[in-house]
Amino acid sequence: MTLMAIAFYIMAIITCGAGLMVVTVKNPVHAVLFLILAFFSASGLFVLVGAEFLAMLLIVVYVGAVAVLFLFVVMMLDVDFLKLRQGFANYLPIGGALALLILFELIFVNIAVANKGAAAGNQPQAFTGQETNIKAIGHVLYTQYTYLFEMAGFVLLVAMIGAIVLTLRHRAYVKRQDIFSQVTRRRKDAVAIVKAPTGEGIKE
Repeated sequence: MTLMAIAFYIMAIITCGAGLMVVTVKNPVHAVLFLILAFFSASGLFVLVGAEFLAMLLIVVYVGAVAVLFLFVVMMLDVDFLKLRQGFANYLPIGGALALLILFELIFVNIAVANKGAAAGNQPQAFTGQETNIKAIGHVLYTQYTYLFEMAGFVLLVAMIGAIVLTLRHRAYVKRQDIFSQVTRRRKDAVAIVKAPTGEGIKE
């Protein structure tokens, strides 16, 4: 067994184990930490198959942004996870059925690809090796698929604005600055000149 095969089996076992722990542990903080471990192991698998760009995306985007955001949200919000887990047993049969269906689909696709039945007419182009994987993806992304890439960015921007608008809450008891009322108010409404007698001060 080669060193690459040993590394593949080790990281594959760690990835599957960490993914299983994400959905089985009771502590949500531990679940996020196991999710980060699964991302790191999956990025190692991508490096083994020569997909450095996907490995970098897993580390930078998912571990560096999404998983850390999940961790901060879970630690900062006071969420009662006991109430969320009360109905777990009720959804267990349908969840198990869907998991078996997904497993069957993955096995079917792997058999089809191994026998070159479904993927026989859709073979990818051979990699010449003249440029790196990341450079080749960037060259294709910013030449042939430029408009699609910009449309994807626009859709993400609209989704981000929509999420902010939907989650924005105006509380009545929170004091906010009103620029229009500050600029348009008159002097007599803000300033009062009172003549106080000497030695007596101002009486209400």
